[in-house]
Amino acid sequence: MKNLISSFIIYVQKEKGYSENTIRNYESDLRQFSRFLATKKDIENGDPEIDLVDYSLIRSYLGDLFDRCHRSTIARKLSALKSFFKYLELRGLASCNPAAEIATPKQERYIPTYLPIDDMFALLDQPDRQKELGLRDVAILELLYSSGLRVSELVGLDIESLDLGSRLVRVSGKGGKERLLPVGRKAIAAIREYLEHSDKMRKKAGYPKSQGPLFLNYRGGRLSTRNVHRMVKRYSRECGIRMEISPHSIRHTFATHLLDGGADLRSIQELLGHVNLSTTQKYTHLSIDKLMEVYDRSHPRS
Repeated sequence: MKNLISSFIIYVQKEKGYSENTIRNYESDLRQFSRFLATKKDIENGDPEIDLVDYSLIRSYLGDLFDRCHRSTIARKLSALKSFFKYLELRGLASCNPAAEIATPKQERYIPTYLPIDDMFALLDQPDRQKELGLRDVAILELLYSSGLRVSELVGLDIESLDLGSRLVRVSGKGGKERLLPVGRKAIAAIREYLEHSDKMRKKAGYPKSQGPLFLNYRGGRLSTRNVHRMVKRYSRECGIRMEISPHSIRHTFATHLLDGGADLRSIQELLGHVNLSTTQKYTHLSIDKLMEVYDRSHPRS
């Protein structure tokens, strides 16, 4: 089974073009399932045979997870198993897909964490603009809020991804799908200033002029998602934001503020790169809350 998992991971990486996060999660989930099988069956060398897996065994595995994991996590692990066994079935390595008929658990209602406008502006003002890394962090925060990027999309940007004159950025999203996004004037100004002050570091790192990663770490290499997570958390603490936020919270803030400003769901769906409109609809409750505030404040009989 270990070899089959490795083969499947190469397949989703090379042929399906899944994101790094999805690939990492699928590999972790499948190896966890393999360890579960090893505790349930008498298996030599702890490497279970694929023919031992049936519907009831998968149901037992998922049942074991319910006390320890959120439903969204269980749904992801089930998705990994369905994709894995479908791959094996198509290649004649398994006689059937024992996970195919198992229903995905009903998801909890998920309310996105987002920042009010005043808190978002305070976060944008927090980095020290007198320092090179401060200018970089301003550019990162402005771009996250301006265009609603995923953090993985942000760190994957190259200088060539930006058209500063047209205020556009080309983003490679989930599954390698590209989308062209508008960038606000404040974000463009912040990026221009950062690029001007990082020119020496880029030359030292050996990047050709106007090429290479857009956002660099202090060594001159490409910034990682972990760096951005740490940076956002540090600035949020420094400016007194009490809620726990992440770069993804800024993406939620982007979508929420657009919706409150009158943008329609279809437009927000395109900007966020959601395949299904239902994914975008989680933001509608926020708009309804705002409508209720206006109603309670304005209607004579409220």
